[in-house]
Amino acid sequence: MQNATSFAEVLDAAGQLTLPEQEELVDILHRRMVDQRRAEIVEEVQDAEREFASGGCRPVSPSELMKEILS
Repeated sequence: MQNATSFAEVLDAAGQLTLPEQEELVDILHRRMVDQRRAEIVEEVQDAEREFASGGCRPVSPSELMKEILS
């Protein structure tokens, strides 16, 4: 099993990079975060579609939804 690198060690290592390398690292991390969030959203949509298909929920109007939320 690999040893996990601590957050502090990652920050220290990033601090040793040149400014352009740090900018590239930030860009890469940002793209990975966007991709990860996108995958989470896809999973949530698929879960909701499965729930709807199995009859676990029903379509409602906006006014019905607000009434339910406020009650």
